[in-house]
Amino acid sequence: MKRILKFRYFFSILLFLSCGDKTDSKTQNKNAEDDSSQTEETISQEKVIVFFGDSLTAGYGLSTEEAFPAVIQEIIDSVGIKYSVINAGLSGETTASGKNRLSWILNQQADIFILELGANDGLRGIPLEETRQNLQEIIDAVKAQNPETQIILAGMQIPPNMGEEYTEEFKKIFPDIALKNEATLIPFLLDGVAGITSLNLEDGIHPTAEGHKIVAANVWEVLAPKLQ
Repeated sequence: MKRILKFRYFFSILLFLSCGDKTDSKTQNKNAEDDSSQTEETISQEKVIVFFGDSLTAGYGLSTEEAFPAVIQEIIDSVGIKYSVINAGLSGETTASGKNRLSWILNQQADIFILELGANDGLRGIPLEETRQNLQEIIDAVKAQNPETQIILAGMQIPPNMGEEYTEEFKKIFPDIALKNEATLIPFLLDGVAGITSLNLEDGIHPTAEGHKIVAANVWEVLAPKLQ
């Protein structure tokens, strides 16, 4: 939205100048071009945060503006930090399908890459080693694209439907991978939201708009130090 507004602003300047006195139109147009070039340079200097995840990132059941990545963008804007958030969440995404669409996402260079995948693997009982391997391959691909990208991994937990052993081992995947890759870990993305009826939609899985604000706070606590 900021980019659109900036574009419209400078388009308006160019339009205004084109209607002015023809005697100095060349000078005016030159100034407008200089201003436009400076603005494009400023925009290009904005760093990028990519949220790569499933329906939790996408904001299932809500508008995109209510999903936690958009809330993070609002916080960033309020403190005047030059970062743009890209919501690359897709409902129903597993670690396998996420790995398959990653190359398209990496066309956008990310300064910070927040990986939020795995919940659907756990709910479907996908073998734990497969989930672990897919997450590792996603991280490897991000690093190969840009070794300077900072990676943040969102920790996830699941209900005990698949049995206590599976549930506990699933929980361990995220801190293990974060440690192995020297990535920053969000201990549990849905902390303070999971299991609370009033903060989730009727399915009991996806947060409400109010729940997304709490999720954003969980993310911001880990993300904020990275933006200094």
